[in-house]
Amino acid sequence: MKNMVFVRQRELKGMSQVKLASQLGICKDYVNMIENNRRMPGFSLAKRIADLFGITVDHLFFCSNSEQNLQ
Repeated sequence: MKNMVFVRQRELKGMSQVKLASQLGICKDYVNMIENNRRMPGFSLAKRIADLFGITVDHLFFCSNSEQNLQ
């Protein structure tokens, strides 16, 4: 199941996976794995992503599915 908060925040910023990956210094495939909940970034990267999106790490990665659908 996709991390819809992550996807929506990226899209709200008008960023493709490639652009986000470039800005974070990671590969596009890793962004895709994070979005599809196949990988969990380390705290440092998670914090950089959350800061870029203007939300908390908790909200970005630990929001329940029902909360994600409300965003």
